[in-house]
Order: sequence, then structure tokens, then C-alpha cells
Amino acid sequence: MCGRNERIATQLSCSHTRCTYMPEGPSIVILKEQTTDFVGKKVLKVSGNTKIDTKRLVGQRIVGIHSWGKHFLIEFADFSIRIHFLLFGSYRINERKETPARLGLKFAKGELNFYACSVQFVEGKLRDTYDWRGDVMSDEWDPALAKEKLLAKPATLACDAMLDQSVFAGVGNIIKNEVLFRIRVHPLSKIGALPPRKLDEVVNQARQYSFEFLEWKKAFVLKKHWLAHTKRMCSRCEIPLKLKVLGKTQRRTFYCERCQVKYAKTVKKAARTKRSASNRHQSSAVRVTKRPGSRPTRSTGVPRGPG
Repeated sequence: MCGRNERIATQLSCSHTRCTYMPEGPSIVILKEQTTDFVGKKVLKVSGNTKIDTKRLVGQRIVGIHSWGKHFLIEFADFSIRIHFLLFGSYRINERKETPARLGLKFAKGELNFYACSVQFVEGKLRDTYDWRGDVMSDEWDPALAKEKLLAKPATLACDAMLDQSVFAGVGNIIKNEVLFRIRVHPLSKIGALPPRKLDEVVNQARQYSFEFLEWKKAFVLKKHWLAHTKRMCSRCEIPLKLKVLGKTQRRTFYCERCQVKYAKTVKKAARTKRSASNRHQSSAVRVTKRPGSRPTRSTGVPRGPG
């Protein structure tokens, strides 16, 4: 488990490569694959400056290792450990960094060390907390459910929707930028304004690109495939890409003003005025009146004749 795994772990680490982006779902899948040999092993010693009760881990045997979105999950019999790498998190397999670990797990053979990350307990069964239908990297991924969640948020901007972990668990800023560029959707488009075909592309490409990301990451060629993220020029239009911090998420967004269409619902003023006038006419012409001691009658605005 040494050698190749150590080399991969080092190259995936943001701290070594001076990356300034949060590890995304595919990177957590790689970590899960690298650490499967620890399943069944007993924790003999725990170290680190985490605030959780580390004594609880001593003597516990790992029963499973999982990923959900950007969460790395170490499962024990009655609880699990959730690790989120935030922006600058990293890890080491069977080796250590000079800086103190947030959490270190020592086994009879081997060790896992995590740095600059969030560490929390997850009580009970993982399935009581996590729905793998929302994880873009999971075999249980449900595109229909993702679409349903998006349609319930019509005013949400595309740049925010793609980073919503309740919809696309595992999608991060790189995948967001690349998918929106690939499908030619402006990041400030509103979800409710997207044509059905484009909405389907958002859902399908979020998963498709995530698996391409995984393949390229394993081959150490991920950056070579970026078409928008950190790029200066649009490869289609040959004009400068825009770089702005957009949306409620306030993340760096790279996009082309020319080929990425901004979808927004607009109502023409004339149509709005005509509809308002029509509503006022109907309101005045058709109304319900009620006389004391009598049943309601409908007035049509036409004088009623005698008898």
C-alpha cells in the first residue's frame, strides 16, 4: 500500500501543488480507492489537534470507507468520521507532513493522516444521514431527482445551482465552470428560464464531466483538459473570457459572453400592460354582490330589466 499510493496521495494534495481550489467529488473517490485496504483494520493510536473525542476511536475497527460528494467517510460499527478538506486540506497515506495533523490514525501496519480539514462524528448508520441518489459519482445517482430539485428553485442562478450540494453532491467550482462552458449556458442564467433540453444537459453533464474529471485526475492530465477554468481566451470565439465572482456562492467564474447564452424570463411591457387592463376590465364587469337576507347574485355590468 506504500509506493504508488504515496505518490498519488502526494500529487493529489493541494498543499503540495499550491492549489487554491477545494477538492471535488472525483478526488474524494480517488482517496476512497486508495484507502480500501484499511477496511477491517483496528485503530491502535489516534493523534492530531482535532476537537473531537479521539479516545472514542481507539480500539475501533474500520468496517467501511465511503465518499459522498466532498465528504470522505470512515465507518465504524456505531458511528463514522466525516472529513471535509475545505479549501486547503490534504492527506498522507503511510507517511506524515512536518506540520501537525488534524487527525492521525495509526494501525498495526500503516497510518492515515489528514491535515487542515474539518473532522466530525456522524452518529448511527450513514444511510440515515446521506442519500447517495444525490451524489454525482454514486451508482445510485438519480438524474430525475436532481431535475426535480432544480425545478423547485426556478430563481436560482446556474452558477449557484451547480454548486448546491443538495442537488449535485461532489460538484465543485472547476466542474461548474467547465460544464456551463461545455453546454453554452451563461452562469447568470436562471434555472427556471432554461429550456428543457438545457436543463437536461446541466443534469447529465454534471455527472458526465465528473467521471471525465476522475479519469483525467488519475492520469495527472486534468488541467490539460480545462477549456474555461483559469483560461484567458474562449477556444470557440477566440475572444477573452470573463472572470468574475458571481452568485450567492461568490466563487470565481470563467465564462464567454458571446457563446454562453444568458437565459432569463422577461415579460414585454406591452404584453404586461394589456394583461393588466384585461384583468381590470374583468374585475369591474364581473363581480359578486350580496344583498342582506338574499342569496348572492352575479352582476354582469348590464342593467337588469323589470321583472
